[in-house]
Amino acid sequence: MPINLTLKNIPDAVYERLKDAAERHRRSLNSEAIVCLETVLLPNKIPPSERLARARALRASLLQSEFRAEDIDVAKRLDRP
Repeated sequence: MPINLTLKNIPDAVYERLKDAAERHRRSLNSEAIVCLETVLLPNKIPPSERLARARALRASLLQSEFRAEDIDVAKRLDRP
């Protein structure tokens, strides 16, 4: 069941950003605030098995060559004075 919530003492900068976002997305301030809260508080959780599968796929797509310590040192110093 939906609950009513009143927010008080919202900083001007936060209010302006919320107002701008609501205008960009063609939403009311209330709807934009709900979307923002849902995004932060109810993120899409990825199951550990899927996260592991993604990591393995990414690792497999990378080059399989090994780096030597000297190569890493040279790369770190490139474009540095």
